[in-house]
Amino acid sequence: MITVVGIGADGWDGLPEESRRALGAAEVLMGASRQLGLVPRSGAERVAWPSPLLPALPELMERYADRQVCVLASGDPMFYGIGSTLVRLLGAARIRVLPHLSSLSLACARLGWPVEQVDVVSLVGRPLAVLNAAVLPGRRVLVLGAGRDAPALVAGLLVGLGYGASPMTVLSDLGAASESVQTGTGATWADTELSGPEQAPFGPGQARDAPSVLQVVAVECVAGPGAEPFARVPGLPDTAFEHDGQLTKREVRAVSLSRLAPLPGELLWDVGAGAGSIAVEWLRAHPSNAAVAVESRADRVAAIRRNADRLGVPALRVVEGRAPAALEGLPAPDAVFVGGGATAPGMLETCWAALRPGGRLVVNAVTLESESLVAGWYARLGGDLVRLAVQRAAPVGGFTGWRAAMPVTVWSITRKDVP
Repeated sequence: MITVVGIGADGWDGLPEESRRALGAAEVLMGASRQLGLVPRSGAERVAWPSPLLPALPELMERYADRQVCVLASGDPMFYGIGSTLVRLLGAARIRVLPHLSSLSLACARLGWPVEQVDVVSLVGRPLAVLNAAVLPGRRVLVLGAGRDAPALVAGLLVGLGYGASPMTVLSDLGAASESVQTGTGATWADTELSGPEQAPFGPGQARDAPSVLQVVAVECVAGPGAEPFARVPGLPDTAFEHDGQLTKREVRAVSLSRLAPLPGELLWDVGAGAGSIAVEWLRAHPSNAAVAVESRADRVAAIRRNADRLGVPALRVVEGRAPAALEGLPAPDAVFVGGGATAPGMLETCWAALRPGGRLVVNAVTLESESLVAGWYARLGGDLVRLAVQRAAPVGGFTGWRAAMPVTVWSITRKDVP
């Protein structure tokens, strides 16, 4: 049994008795050097985390498997912490967790924000682009910082999105004697490079030219005239995506995603991804979703990555290659979208065979050849077949008329008992 003890910035003094007993009984004490320095010396062997940690963790746990191990973690070990990682690695039955107050709880307590009404984004080990999806008018966002420059990075992103007027509060060393709070806006932080917002009276204050690494950045999102908020429901404007024309258009995309029916934690294959719009919107449906976009052209692959970053889902995995060969070795999907290349030999057979039970396959067909192929599959397996015809108003001389887009046939089917 491995015991994971959450510890705050107040160190040993802030630990409850149960956590102190666990630390006192440990034969091996593991943690970051900063965390190890918060507890008094005992007879336990001290092991500082190596860098990088994750690749070394399995061997490290195996090496000390026969000893009483206690792991130190900041705050709540199950909130973006080592506790979650150890449970995934070893199973819940081998892990005992003694949590401390999380940075989320402490920050909301200082700010007077209801915890359930706050969005949380961690930049620890993640690119700044993950914040793009959370910045929406009126939302309160807590950003878990990754280094002393986190406030400046957050401020720069806010300004770039047109949210420079958003109030920002930087809470440092929460729970410690050195706790401090600094306030400003996205624009003032970006303009001054951490050299001017007013100090708030939650602690003794801290020099702005040497901010703590232990930071939470609180943002109240205020949209300026240049902001362009993007909804979380399917069917973002076509202008939200960089593309060369190879894009599943807005109305067809909304229908296709409704048939793909993204559920939390599921994996999508977006085959013949083009601009990657289907995969991007799938990921925006829930933060636990995963997606792989498969595209053969290098210029489109680059555009997919830029679209994913801009719309706040940089975790999108992009595979450059031609399907179906490029699908080999990918994890089994819960849903597959084929937006291009349906007529490639073996394409639909490969996608259908890869689907998990209960998985959904959606194929969009535009040409007569792909429509004929889809019709044959529909005749054999059933499912749902619908043809979409969209017309948009456009100038006709001095008047306005309807301009028709190419009709799209959408075949969708769920893999249940169908062979």
